[in-house]
Amino acid sequence: MEIGWIPNQRQRQVLIFFVLLSMSGADTELGPYFVVEEMEKGSFVANLGKDLGLELPQLSTRRARVISQGNKEHLQLKVQTGDLLINEKIDREELCGTTEPCILYFQVLMEMPLEIFQAELRVKDINDNSPVFTEKEMVFKILENSPLGNTFLLNNALDLDVGNNNVQKYNISPNSHFHVLTRNRSDGRKYPELVLEKELDREQEPEVRLTLTALDGGSPPRSGTSQVRIEIVDINDNAPEFQQPIYKVQVPENSSVGSLVVTVSARDIDSGAYGQIVYTLAHSSEETNKILEVNPMTGEIRLKKQVDFETVKFYEMDIEATDGGGLSGKCTLVLQVVDINDNPPEVTMSAITNPVPENSPDTVVAVFSVSDSDSGTNGKMVSSIPEDLPFLLKSSGKNFYTLVTERALDREERDEYNITITVSDLGTPRLQTQHTITLQVSDMNDNAPEFTQSSYTLWVRENNSPALHIGTISATDRDSGSNAQLTYSLLPGPQPGADAAAALVSINADSGQLFALRALDYEALQAFEVRVRAADRGSPPLSSQALVRVQVLDANDNSPFVLYPLQNASAPCTELLPRAAEPGYLVSKVVAVDRDSGQNAWLSFQLLKATEPGLFSVWPHNGEVRTARLLSERDAPKHRLLLLVKDNGEPPRSASVTLHVLLVDGFSQPYLPLPDAAAPERAQPDRLTAYLVIALAAVSSLFLLSLLLFVAARLCRRSRARSLAGCALPDGPLPGHLLDVSGTGTLAHSYQYEVCLQGGAGTNEFKFLKPIIPNLQPQGSGKEIEENSPFRNSLGFNY
Repeated sequence: MEIGWIPNQRQRQVLIFFVLLSMSGADTELGPYFVVEEMEKGSFVANLGKDLGLELPQLSTRRARVISQGNKEHLQLKVQTGDLLINEKIDREELCGTTEPCILYFQVLMEMPLEIFQAELRVKDINDNSPVFTEKEMVFKILENSPLGNTFLLNNALDLDVGNNNVQKYNISPNSHFHVLTRNRSDGRKYPELVLEKELDREQEPEVRLTLTALDGGSPPRSGTSQVRIEIVDINDNAPEFQQPIYKVQVPENSSVGSLVVTVSARDIDSGAYGQIVYTLAHSSEETNKILEVNPMTGEIRLKKQVDFETVKFYEMDIEATDGGGLSGKCTLVLQVVDINDNPPEVTMSAITNPVPENSPDTVVAVFSVSDSDSGTNGKMVSSIPEDLPFLLKSSGKNFYTLVTERALDREERDEYNITITVSDLGTPRLQTQHTITLQVSDMNDNAPEFTQSSYTLWVRENNSPALHIGTISATDRDSGSNAQLTYSLLPGPQPGADAAAALVSINADSGQLFALRALDYEALQAFEVRVRAADRGSPPLSSQALVRVQVLDANDNSPFVLYPLQNASAPCTELLPRAAEPGYLVSKVVAVDRDSGQNAWLSFQLLKATEPGLFSVWPHNGEVRTARLLSERDAPKHRLLLLVKDNGEPPRSASVTLHVLLVDGFSQPYLPLPDAAAPERAQPDRLTAYLVIALAAVSSLFLLSLLLFVAARLCRRSRARSLAGCALPDGPLPGHLLDVSGTGTLAHSYQYEVCLQGGAGTNEFKFLKPIIPNLQPQGSGKEIEENSPFRNSLGFNY
C-alpha cells in the first residue's frame, strides 16, 4: 500500500514555468539568492544595488523594479536602499510542490535606459508539515498459514515537505507477530511494508490491531499515525498472480472519458470461491480514484476524467487481485500522460508607455512576457506584430520582449495605433494568442499655423465709426491642445508708413477680428497694408504671417467746389453780354470740382433762378451758360443768375453760384458798376489755383498782345464818323485803350469792342472777365501795361 503527494494544477503550471525558465539563459544574470520559506514580509534577501554595481540614486532615476512571473508579487525592490525584500510570505509547497530545488525566477527591469537582469531566488524548505495518512484505519486479511517473512503493503503517508523534511521512516506499535520495513519508490517516496515474523494462529488470536507511525527527518521530527487492523483468515493457500508485475502505458491527454487505458489480468489456481478474482485499485490516492476506474470482474481500467499533462505528467498505482478466500496479488500500473498542444500561449504585460510622444524614435512602448504550459515543441513560441506599423519587437531574455518605436511618429498623420501582439507556439496544430494594446500619440509643437489665405483684402467705407469690425482673418494649426491655440497680432511693416497704417487698425488676439481704430478719410488715404502674425502657444511657439490690404471706399462726403466764378470775393462776378449776341452765345462757364471719386464726383449743372427765365440756359454736363434766344430792347440791362452744381452721390451734395450779366451795346458804352459792387476782396489762393492762374496769365499776355495789334489795324480802316466822334487815332503805336478780342477758350466766336473814354469819365475800369484769383498780378510789359492804366480786363490786366 502506497500513497504519494500529487501537486495541484496551479502548482504544476508554476513548476513547469520555472523548469522552462531555468533551462533558459539571460544576457545578464544575478544570484542565485536564497531564502527560507514562511519568512515575514519585509525580510531582507539581498542588496541588488551592490550586485548591479549601481549607486543608490541610479536605481530611482533609472526606475528600477522587480518583475516576477505570474500574478503574485513575491518580491519588492526598495530603491532608496537597493534592498530586495520579501513582499509576501512564500509557501514553498504552494510554489513548487515536490519539486526540489524550488526556484523563483524574476527579472530586474530598468526602464531608463532599458536594461533587464535575469535572477533566481531559491526557496529552502522548513519542516512545517506533518505526515498524513489518507486512511485513518487500514484493514488486512491474512491467512493463518501465511509463511514467515510475507510482506503486506501498507498505505504510505503524505508529507508536503521535501528532502529530509519528508517522510523518512515508518514505525509500528510493539507486537509479537509483525514488524515494518521502509521501502523506496522510484520517485523517491517511501512506503511501509508489514512483514510477518511469527506464525499466526486464528484460533488463539483472530484479529491483530497495530498503530503505524510515519516520521519525517525534521528537527524536531513530525509524525502521523494510522490504525492497522489485521483479520486472520482461514487457509487459502493460493493467492492470485498477475501476468506481469508492472504495466506501463501512455495516454494522450486529450483522451476522452471512458477510454480504455489497459486491461490487467491475474489468475488463481484455486477453485470455487477461492479461485474467483476481484480487481481493485489498491490503496490509491484520492486523485487517482478521480482519474481511473477498474472493472472488478474483467480488469479493464478506464478513464473517469480527462488527464492533463500540465497538471500531472504520470501516475503510479497498485492494482490488487483478490480471490474469494481473501488472498490477493498485486501489480504496479505506471500511467504516463502524453502532452498534446492544447494550451495557447499567454501574454503578460509588465509595462506600457501611453501616450507615446511624437518625433521620439527608439521609445520603449511596452514590456511583456509570454509563456506556454505545454512542453517540448508545443511549448516553444514565436511573437510578432503587424509589419505595416512603425514598431519593432525585440527580445530581452527568455520569453521576455520589448516593443519599441521603429521611427519617429507623426501625430498629425496618425494619432492612435492599435497594435496586435500575436504569440504562436510551434505545436501541431499551432495555437496562438493575440493581445491588442491601444497607443495614443501625444502632440509636439511641430506645425506652424497656416492662414486660410496668403493675403486678405478688406473694404471699409470712409467716415466709419471707431471700433468698427472690418473683417476677420483665420489660421489653422495641425497640432492639438495648447500647441493649436492661436493668438493674432499686428506686425510693424518694413516699408515707410507701415507703422502708421498699423495704428489705424487693431486685431482681436483670440478671434482674428480686425477693427478700425478711428474714422478713415478716403480723400487722405485710399488703401493701406498691414502684416498679421498668427502664433501658437507651444514651446517654443511657431508662427506665420499674412498680408492684409485695407481698401477705403469713398463716401459722398464732399460738396462740389466752384472754381469759377469765385464766390468768396467781395464784388460779385459780372459778365458782359452784347445785345447783338446770337442764340447759343457763350456767356460764361461754371468750373467746379469734387474731392470725391467715382460717381460721387460726377457733376451736373442746373439753372435754378434767373431774372429772365427764358433768356439763358445752362448745359448740364459742362456748366456753359449760353443765351437761349435773341436779345431785344425790352430785356433788362442787368440779370442775376443762380446756378446749382450737384454731384451724383447718394445722397447727392450740391453748391450754388451767383452770376451777374450786364447787357451792353458795345464796348464803347461806359460800364457803371452795380450799386452793391464792392472792391474785390483778395483771397489767398491755394497752390493749385496759383499754378493755374500763372499759366493762364502767360497765355493771356501773348493772346492780348496779338489782339491789340489786330484791333489797331481794324480801327484805322473804320469809316463811320459816329464811332470816331471825339476820338482820333494817333500816329505810331496803337494806344492802349483800343482792344480787339477774338474767341478763345470757351468762347465760340470772335468779337470786337471799341472803348472811347473822355476826360472826366465817371469810371476808368472795364471788366469783362472775372479773375479766378483776384489778387494774382500777371507780369507784362512795362511800356504797354501800366499799373495806373485806366483800363483793366477781367483777368486783372491793365491797358
